[in-house]
Amino acid sequence: MITPTSVHSLVVEDLHAEVAGKEILKGVNLTLKSGELTALMGPNGSGKSTLAYALMGHPKYKVTRGRALLDGQDLLQMPVEKRSRAGLFLGFQYPQEVSGLSLSKFLWTAYMQRHTAQDADTAGFDRDLKTHLGFLEMDPALLKRSLNEGFSGGEKKRVEVLQMATLHPIFSILDEPDSGLDIDAVRAVGETVAKLHRPDAGILVITHYQRILKYLKPDRVHVMVDGVIALSGGRELAEELEAKGYDFIREGTPGTSA
Repeated sequence: MITPTSVHSLVVEDLHAEVAGKEILKGVNLTLKSGELTALMGPNGSGKSTLAYALMGHPKYKVTRGRALLDGQDLLQMPVEKRSRAGLFLGFQYPQEVSGLSLSKFLWTAYMQRHTAQDADTAGFDRDLKTHLGFLEMDPALLKRSLNEGFSGGEKKRVEVLQMATLHPIFSILDEPDSGLDIDAVRAVGETVAKLHRPDAGILVITHYQRILKYLKPDRVHVMVDGVIALSGGRELAEELEAKGYDFIREGTPGTSA
């Protein structure tokens, strides 16, 4: 377990990764800091999800060069479960269904993996869970159902955010939490993520669109094109992308940068 500090960092340097022998990431450099909410945008196939899975340790994604340091420690040398215990969380774009495992049992088990019987706070867990269900406008009856089984797309995305709220990770990567959601669900998810944002933690939101960012109000926006970070700026960059699309970056047209 990484020793908690007042300021945390996740530093990605010259990261290259491939899938089935094809290079997807071609030298990603990215720094995340606690207290910051960062957006990663880009067209389909640019490598955004590959970055997320490579950092989390999915075996399909092979890192061939570069490094990633979580509070100075080599994240890429850790097994997946240790990355999670160290404080890294990934919210999936397509959450899996698990028959026979209730949502409440799943959340409690995940909570207990980060605590001991001595420091576990059952009353606090129940209280926070009730609060977060309210934030996300989720029916408490979902807690009794098998994890994601028969859930709508919006409910599955809410469950991912609920997991993040339960685990209190140091860095959360949310892979397209707005995909497939209607306007009301985007608002509920966006507003809840913003409420859960803590000064001692960082959040990276991967998205194609600006719509969820109006609720999140990111500190930084990065644009990935063809496996690299091609442009960075403030939240106004997301508005520029909404207006112009990604072609102006591909074509090398000057845009907002920092």
